[in-house]
Amino acid sequence: MNNLEKLTLIEGNFTTEEAKEILHNVFMTKIKFHEHKNFSSIERFGKDDATAVNRIPELKKELQRLNEIFVWAQQHHKRLHLSSEIQISFIEE
Repeated sequence: MNNLEKLTLIEGNFTTEEAKEILHNVFMTKIKFHEHKNFSSIERFGKDDATAVNRIPELKKELQRLNEIFVWAQQHHKRLHLSSEIQISFIEE
C-alpha cells in the first residue's frame, strides 16, 4: 500500500437539484455520525464527545452555506461541477 491513497467520491456536472441531493446527503450523514458518536459517549462515559460536539455546528454552518450556493445557482440557471476526492494516509496509532 502507498502511504497516501486517493479515491474519487464525486466527479461530474449536475443540475442544482442533483447536486443538492448528493451533497445534502453527504453532510447529513456526517452530522448524524457525530450525533450518534456523541450520544454513545454520553451513554458509555457520562460525558460529551468533544470532537463531535464541535464538529456538528461546523457541519451545519457549512450546510447552510451550501444551501445559499444552491439558491444562487438556481436563480442564475447554473449547473454545478462537483469534484470530491478522499485522501487516506496511514499514521501510527
